[in-house]
Amino acid sequence: MKIQNSFKDEEQGALYIVPTPIGNLNDMTFRAVETLKNADAIAAEDTRNTKKLLNHFDIHTSLISYHEHNKQTRGPQLIDQISAGDRIAVVSDAGMPGISDPGSDLVRQAIQEDLPVIVLPGANAALPALAGSGLSTDRFQFCGFLPRKKKEREAELTALKNISATIIFYESPHRLKEMLRHVREIFGDRQATLARELTKRYEEYVRGSLEELVNWAEQEDVRGEFCIIVEGAEEQEREDDFWWTHLSIIDHVNHYIETENMKSKEAIKQTSVDRKMSKRDVYQAYHVEKD
Repeated sequence: MKIQNSFKDEEQGALYIVPTPIGNLNDMTFRAVETLKNADAIAAEDTRNTKKLLNHFDIHTSLISYHEHNKQTRGPQLIDQISAGDRIAVVSDAGMPGISDPGSDLVRQAIQEDLPVIVLPGANAALPALAGSGLSTDRFQFCGFLPRKKKEREAELTALKNISATIIFYESPHRLKEMLRHVREIFGDRQATLARELTKRYEEYVRGSLEELVNWAEQEDVRGEFCIIVEGAEEQEREDDFWWTHLSIIDHVNHYIETENMKSKEAIKQTSVDRKMSKRDVYQAYHVEKD
């Protein structure tokens, strides 16, 4: 167990997680500006992009690149600096560092070394999109970007299909159409909301059924980064999806082989997704029963 008293020793080095605007520069907080000014260095996903932000707020702190492709070597260097007493601020290109972002690796490393991790509140895309979606905000699950490969994306969507919480995805414009079609195929025609260009001049919400959103995306010139908010599964829908509860594992696998013309490997994989079991366990159970 580790206990952190964030401000017990303000002379101690620390890792600061600093959100930056996702579009509207007025969303930069006073505290974020002050933290960046007082840091010994700023670790940035894209130093060129961050330099523009720093110039706007008259911040002259030195920049260090820290991103997905150099985190293995740069991360330990930053941890060494913090251990030596430096205050290192981490920023991403926009929004909250550490969420769908390599900053999460640096946070884990700092915690492992018993170094303070101080997170500032601020701009992000997921929560404004959820709040403006018109869908339930009582319970929600953030999923970020889905896998690019169809089979991996299908497996993840199938695992998410039966949860009752509202689901939040991110997606890029050039993959939006395919992603929406796939969500519609797996989830059925639920209510959903697309939010793009949040906080910017051309901010837009598109609310409707998944079928309507698929049609909209196919007809529009799709631009901008998207948040996709999807309604959770209803109780009856979840009950209907457990059609296999009366089946043994071998019958479950054979169902897919006989009715869906799947090969045994594919049928075992789908059965494991349905039952939320490992493929190895389903494979062993199937072949033990079968033999």
